[in-house]
Amino acid sequence: MKFLDQAKIFLKSGDGGDGVIAFRREKYIEYGGPDGGDGGKGGDIVFESVENLNTLIDFRYTQHFKARKGNNGAGSDRTGAGAAELVIKVPIGTQIIDDDRETLLADLDKPGMRIVFLKGGDGGFGNARFKTSTNRAPRRADKGWPGEERWVWLRLKLIADAGLVGLPNAGKSTFLKAVSGANPKIADYPFTTLHPQLGVVRLNMSEEFVLADIPGLIEGAHEGTGLGDRFLGHVERCAVLLHLIDGAAGSVVDAWRTIRAELEAYEGGLAEKPEIIVLNKTDAMTPRELSSRKAALAKASGAKIMTISAVTGEGVKEVLRTLQDIINTAKAERAGA
Repeated sequence: MKFLDQAKIFLKSGDGGDGVIAFRREKYIEYGGPDGGDGGKGGDIVFESVENLNTLIDFRYTQHFKARKGNNGAGSDRTGAGAAELVIKVPIGTQIIDDDRETLLADLDKPGMRIVFLKGGDGGFGNARFKTSTNRAPRRADKGWPGEERWVWLRLKLIADAGLVGLPNAGKSTFLKAVSGANPKIADYPFTTLHPQLGVVRLNMSEEFVLADIPGLIEGAHEGTGLGDRFLGHVERCAVLLHLIDGAAGSVVDAWRTIRAELEAYEGGLAEKPEIIVLNKTDAMTPRELSSRKAALAKASGAKIMTISAVTGEGVKEVLRTLQDIINTAKAERAGA
């Protein structure tokens, strides 16, 4: 299944049914009179977040959604049936954004969330509504009210507990594959990851978290260089960022500063999130290179530096434990808020 995290769609709620003009004429009924019923309500447009979806690919092929019109009224004071709501199912984490691509209209960030996004039009009145003491045979009935319509953008922000960031070829996909059941593409050239990947990391029977890997960033990503910063939105909801750096590349301080600059330029609160800096590929460095590069990175960042080899598994358990502890703390804080 292809990954799609943005889609533009057209929505229109149902028009209300029309009221009708009718008169009661029955044998042996001395006094008849108006008995035209009201029209039924048009169908609402409803969004619902569901757990079995993780892409917006369906909206590439179906872009127009129109709810049904309410039924017209009938004689004998019969009101037309209201139209059923049109439910649009989207992945958890989907945002509904106005056509200007800036105004956030709704955020479905929890499973089972339902919002009535566009209300259907009300039904029109039949002529029975207009009967008065001075107008006993009204010949007026109203049309149903039109439904609402608008173009919107859907944007998916994946729900993950921890996010992987780093330069291309830092070993993010290798790490994700090693610690979870995910099967991302792995190769020895940059930008092998072209869309976000999710993996579930299980530390034990009672502890697990979701890890998101996004395509590698390069300098100028916030201005559209490389694959740009479009996919950074998928780690906005994470409790912690795992910054993976290729220790074998040599310029580890420059690599760290490049990613930090992009996180700060993107805004969205990413630069303020807890960050675990991990020096990867220890199996490709001599002890002397590892020591000097770790010290240089610690001095530049002012943070504790962890080291791993995603290929051999060295140091991986310690990193996962640190991630899980931060995630547990964040969840406890949200629960107590």
